[in-house]
Amino acid sequence: MSVWLTLLSLLAFVVLTLGTALFVAAEFALTALERSTVDANAKSGDRNDLFVQRAHRTLSFQLSGAQLGISITTLATGYLAEPVVARLIEPGLHALGLPVGAASGIALALALLIATSVSMIFGELVPKNLAVARPVPTARAVAGPQLVFSMLMKPAIIATNGTANWILRRIGIEPAEELRSARSPQELVSLVRNSARHGSLDAVTATLIDRSLRFGELTAEELMTPRSKIVVLQADETVADLVAAATESGFSRFPIVEGDLDETIGIVHVKQVFEIAPADRKNTLLSSVAQPVAVVPSTLDGDAVMTQIRANGLQTALVVDEYGGTAGMVTVEDLIEEIVGDVRDEHDDETPDVMIAGNGWQVSGLLRIDEVAAATGYRASEGEYDTIGGLILQELGHIPDAGETVELTAFDPDGSVDDPVRWLATVVAMDGRRIDLLELNYIGRRSEHQNPSDGGSDHAKKGR
Repeated sequence: MSVWLTLLSLLAFVVLTLGTALFVAAEFALTALERSTVDANAKSGDRNDLFVQRAHRTLSFQLSGAQLGISITTLATGYLAEPVVARLIEPGLHALGLPVGAASGIALALALLIATSVSMIFGELVPKNLAVARPVPTARAVAGPQLVFSMLMKPAIIATNGTANWILRRIGIEPAEELRSARSPQELVSLVRNSARHGSLDAVTATLIDRSLRFGELTAEELMTPRSKIVVLQADETVADLVAAATESGFSRFPIVEGDLDETIGIVHVKQVFEIAPADRKNTLLSSVAQPVAVVPSTLDGDAVMTQIRANGLQTALVVDEYGGTAGMVTVEDLIEEIVGDVRDEHDDETPDVMIAGNGWQVSGLLRIDEVAAATGYRASEGEYDTIGGLILQELGHIPDAGETVELTAFDPDGSVDDPVRWLATVVAMDGRRIDLLELNYIGRRSEHQNPSDGGSDHAKKGR
């Protein structure tokens, strides 16, 4: 009788461990699944897929049921398995000559360790890892039994879940009945980058998605062409002057002003030339053909800027700062380039915004700080500037001449404050009072130069 009881107890231990495994697998598999995947699979009409869909639609309830099932099976496992395993171990300890009292205590401790280890490995860790690695087939296998258990234990689940929700509400937290399937742009960006890092997405596709998701975080000020690069035409100039300006600059859109950009009366597009007879172009004032232009604040986000630009035929908007002055102009081409990268035509300057120069990089002074970081690896700290040229002006404290240099400290949250990463910036060319081109070279940390064996001399490699 004792032998049969021992065998039955061991069999119950195995069954209870499998029960724990089932509930753990259900918990992790259902949590790992996205609503869209579940609904798409359920369209096949397969019974198991329908079970998964039903369980996923009551996810909070099913998770509570899984937790209750795990608690019941693990408690029962400990109650049944530990005494049985202890009785099996104890004779061997007696044979080693241990006293009765010591043998019983050691046997119980070993039984607890063995039962807990087996239950943890086969009842929790193995099914958890399986559910995370293969959530769909795992969910199809366990959703049916999970639904049956939750239905049978509904009163207990409601009682325990209700108590937990009451406690949360008492501390000011409103419990959610299901996990959210939607993802924030920041979460999607992280998913895209991880997918690209592991080879699930190619680099080009990942970059395009990443830029699209981050587009809404940019402001009109970051998207615009700055005021200093805008070519304007006066209101008393003619359509013939428009043709000459388009030929010389390669631009197609021109603000029409009475003095300067702060007094813009409208905008003209070079295609409007074809609406005027050749004989009348020298006599037709631009003020008579200028069209109203949208005006947006510099703080407007990228999505709203896109909406404003698409709403007008010229696909252009002027950007004004907090004082009402014109800060720049943003076109649909600016928005497209922010997503797909640089778009060049036969009229664009052939000099790229970023290019390798020796052991460093030659960059446009108008590049935003985040664009410089993406292209070169140099990350600037937060400051009262948007462009790399603005950073150099702040560091120098004056309008520089070509050839001036300044040492920059890179933002490195994981590095030592006393030994920061250093870069050298050299002004290559000026455009009036604006830095047109500059060169960035990685210097490294001082500690790297003190110990050449660390490889600190390979600046270009480490910087990139």
